[in-house]
Amino acid sequence: MSNSPKPVKKVPIHLQSAQNRVYIKNGEIVNHDKSFKADVYIEDGIIKFVGSAADITIPGGVRTIDASGKLIIPGGIDPHTHMQLPFGNAVAVDDFYHGTKAAIAGGTTMIIDFVLPNKNESMIEAYETWRSWADPKVCCDYGLHVGITWWSKSVSEEIGILCKELGVNSFKTFMAYKGLYQLNDSDLLDVFERIRSLNAVAMVHAENGDIIAKNAKRLLAEGVTGPEGHELSRQEEVEAEAVHRACILAHQVDCPLYVVHVMSKSAGIEVARARQRYNKRYIFGETLAAALGTDGTHYRCQHFGHAAAHVLSPPLRPDKTTPEFLMKLLASDDLQTTGSDNCTFNKNQKELGLGDFTKIPNGVNGVEDRMSLVWERGVHSGLMDPCRFVAITSTNAAKIFNIYPQKGRIAVGSDADVVIWDPQATRTISKDTHHHACDFNIFEGMTVHGVPEYVLVRGRICVENGSVRVAEGFGRFIPTPLKPPFVYDSIEGKAEEQQVEQQQNGSSKITELDAQISPPQPPAVMFSGNAIASTPEGARGRVDGKRDLQESSFSISQELDNSGVRSSIKVHNPPGGKSSAKSKSSKSTLSGTSSARSQKITSPVGSPRCLNECKKEISDPKKVTKPEQMQLIKPPKKIEVTPKLKAKSVENCCTSRSRSAAATLKRISRPFVSTCRIYRPSSSKIFDYHLSREEQSCFAQSPSPMKSVPSGELQLLRSGQRATYLETRYERTPDVKYNYPEATSWRYGWFHRKAT
Repeated sequence: MSNSPKPVKKVPIHLQSAQNRVYIKNGEIVNHDKSFKADVYIEDGIIKFVGSAADITIPGGVRTIDASGKLIIPGGIDPHTHMQLPFGNAVAVDDFYHGTKAAIAGGTTMIIDFVLPNKNESMIEAYETWRSWADPKVCCDYGLHVGITWWSKSVSEEIGILCKELGVNSFKTFMAYKGLYQLNDSDLLDVFERIRSLNAVAMVHAENGDIIAKNAKRLLAEGVTGPEGHELSRQEEVEAEAVHRACILAHQVDCPLYVVHVMSKSAGIEVARARQRYNKRYIFGETLAAALGTDGTHYRCQHFGHAAAHVLSPPLRPDKTTPEFLMKLLASDDLQTTGSDNCTFNKNQKELGLGDFTKIPNGVNGVEDRMSLVWERGVHSGLMDPCRFVAITSTNAAKIFNIYPQKGRIAVGSDADVVIWDPQATRTISKDTHHHACDFNIFEGMTVHGVPEYVLVRGRICVENGSVRVAEGFGRFIPTPLKPPFVYDSIEGKAEEQQVEQQQNGSSKITELDAQISPPQPPAVMFSGNAIASTPEGARGRVDGKRDLQESSFSISQELDNSGVRSSIKVHNPPGGKSSAKSKSSKSTLSGTSSARSQKITSPVGSPRCLNECKKEISDPKKVTKPEQMQLIKPPKKIEVTPKLKAKSVENCCTSRSRSAAATLKRISRPFVSTCRIYRPSSSKIFDYHLSREEQSCFAQSPSPMKSVPSGELQLLRSGQRATYLETRYERTPDVKYNYPEATSWRYGWFHRKAT
């Protein structure tokens, strides 16, 4: 650990005026939506001015910081920490002082910790316990989530008290830790329903606890007792299945769900699918610094201390491509936030699990290194721009938990939680220099770009050129109000069809996920009689400087078209022939997970950075599982994404012309639920033909521009009202049966009819 001065209990009077007034000049402000050159003036912990230096007169006695060549960004918000958490017979060594000090050192100016009551313990009493631990120690502002570890009428009543009186709007449920925290599906439905009735936010730790318990018992019986057994007992599909189930359960009762610590490709795919299935409503996903910065190969190291130090749940994944994959999900808004799950234990505490991997205290570091890791793996690598970096490290968390724009933005009136970020500076992560209280760092030896040069917590300079000066107890508890607009406006239909900003991060959209599935409405909404039209959402707005092949001046129903004239673009080749608008979609990276592991481990794989430790210390044979004893359970089946549809003609059309027009649709024999109306300008005629569910979904789903009919304008007609354009990623193969001439032009629209 780094040597630093003892904590300051209070800010001395003679320093308060200097701390209260700060002027930052010549920097580039980066918010989640835009970046621009401007100066910032801070007074009394609040941002008072953002703009040109010519527009402000700076009073005397102000500390001026020159941020030339630097970025001025909102302080990071870590939505997932566990400071001084009791875990079995151990307590996390990072308490609220050391943990928040480490957070500030890395550029994070607010944490949201978890209150975890024991089974049958009052949630209110547990909340008061956490407040008594945190309030005297925190160096930065903090909020609290509360875990629901058991279910009863009294728990339901206490949730209401926490929401309405104690400033908590988010509650974590567990599908894992059987016999300790795990809730069954029936209880989960009741919990989600109660949370929805209060306009709060549900959270879930998604792993199948029943499978984990059975696998752990089997592995221990077969002699697999080391840290490698932890990952083997809860592989990717165990996490993915629970994510899928949790999303469906929450949707049944119309409840928003925040999926914590998504750690695998498979789980990330399930979150992305759910968000697409529900038109980006309801579901939000978080991944961790650990998942972005390292992998699960360390579990096979023969050095117990090294392997056990990486144990957390869900575990790190052995597939070394997982970190980049998760970073791409963050870049494409399939995941929204990054946390740390900071819960640190020392070597002697981890050794409680010698001989039984189920007793290893779960937890790793990350709150200090989170910001730099995301910059290194996201921005410096070219996967995202600085605005997206701000979104996933600060702004999105502030929005989801309803503390925006007080937090998560550089703007007049916001709290002066400000970081002056040097994008070119580098540092090497080490347990010898970090500010945690633990004796191990899972990112040991990693060199990262992006370093906080200055960190201001409510206007007070706490980090300056590597020197960390914090005041114990300076932080405040920040209540999280109910009904966050970012979450609930879209659910309740208050937000119009939101135009999702197209990310220009230098990388293409990752893949296409289940674009063929129509978004169902939650039963709770349908039963209430307040059904919301499930029009496709997430259409990306036009980006200046890029051609939009979908814009057209044509309208099937001009009397219903009030949107004005659009510029038309001539595109050669009709839907039946080869399109001149070539698809740039890359091969799917979500097509599967890591290949199945072999049935036996022939030799443990040591981490390069721990080889020296392994040479110096000969491990006790009792502490290490012998290779021949590591009999694995059956490998998981490969999880695949629904493949792209290929074009085929449809034989159930009324006329030869309509049959020709339907050449790109898949042949099926399911009940008709819609009718497609085709208009051919050359003949001034309209043709109708029926669409099945599969066929209509080809025209109804996707947040990206439609590629199958580049010359067409799609309209959704409901009750005589024009609602929106329909878009799809439906990829087709050139149709050689109906070789349309280049001049042929077709237009499509469709409307709902009840299934017969």
